[in-house]
Amino acid sequence: MAQNVIVPIVDLTAAAQGSTVPTDLQQALAFGSQTAFSANNSTVVIANTTGFYRIFGNASLRTSGGGAVSNVLQMSDGLSTKNIWSLNGSAGSTDLGLSDNFDFIVFLAASESISAISNSADAFCVGSSRQIATVNGDLVNPSGFTPQ
Repeated sequence: MAQNVIVPIVDLTAAAQGSTVPTDLQQALAFGSQTAFSANNSTVVIANTTGFYRIFGNASLRTSGGGAVSNVLQMSDGLSTKNIWSLNGSAGSTDLGLSDNFDFIVFLAASESISAISNSADAFCVGSSRQIATVNGDLVNPSGFTPQ
């Protein structure tokens, strides 16, 4: 005899949770997944494709008594820009050495980009980026990793 009872099925596997790898492992650095960048008295586009990116590195500068020296990480939508991180040395300072690390995650929608900007030969912004998820939130595993 048939019953009109609905029996729910709960899937508790790792795949049902949306990932087979813990977040810290999924965002791991891998030789084939990294894109290095270096800005010295220049502007360098770090990423301009939609998705989520981990951006990390170091910025350093030295002032020599001239104008203000800076390193800036800046997002743009093609019409306007927003500074999201900076390291600045004031105008007139002499031999002031500054250095700072950065490590954060950004989301780029269509037509958006993130760039490293160094305004002096005495300012260095060096780092790496890695896409960690697509624009739809699908995780991008490190290059060479295949979950079991």
